[in-house]
Amino acid sequence: MNTPVNDHAREDASGSTAGGGTDGGIGEVEAPPRFALFSRLLHWAMAAAVVAMLFIGVAMVTSLDHYAVLRSVHEPLGVLILILVVIRFINRLLHRPPPHPPSMGRWERLAATGSEYLMYALMFAQPLVGWGMVMAAGTPVELYGSLHLPTVLPAGQDLYAALRETHTVLAYLLFAVFTAHMCAVLFHTLVRRDRLLGRMGFGRGPRPGQ
Repeated sequence: MNTPVNDHAREDASGSTAGGGTDGGIGEVEAPPRFALFSRLLHWAMAAAVVAMLFIGVAMVTSLDHYAVLRSVHEPLGVLILILVVIRFINRLLHRPPPHPPSMGRWERLAATGSEYLMYALMFAQPLVGWGMVMAAGTPVELYGSLHLPTVLPAGQDLYAALRETHTVLAYLLFAVFTAHMCAVLFHTLVRRDRLLGRMGFGRGPRPGQ
């Protein structure tokens, strides 16, 4: 026998599902839970650092007149990215991310997770290869003034050439993965409109999923 209480409960549940939430209209997509604030801040800080690093890297090749100034920014920025990616990876292991929106299929979720870890690997390897390349050239990685990273590799022309080539290839790979990531976010934001970007957004929204 159905009691009035159960009938009202089912009615409320069906109304919430159809409207995407108690405050939303019919057909509105409910915003997915967000990452924790620290994760969001770390995400956008790294995004800004990587974009700046890529542009500076291109400028170092195309604008030799400003090479010294650009290099003085490029090297400490690379060290900063290395530190941030280690922190972010540890944070990722310690805290479960919020679920993907229901609009994403199984293969999309696997691709998103795989590209995330690939980006971690590239952001970790690229500064290390750059560090080795500078050491192989016989110069230290200068951070600020007389402060520089220790030299752990011998100088050598062949080693420098190999590391320079690797550094270039990794830069292209990082740019490709970063661009694919941005295109996927834009697709979900402009085409599917499933509020995927809201997982890393700010302002009012659902409670963090971590």
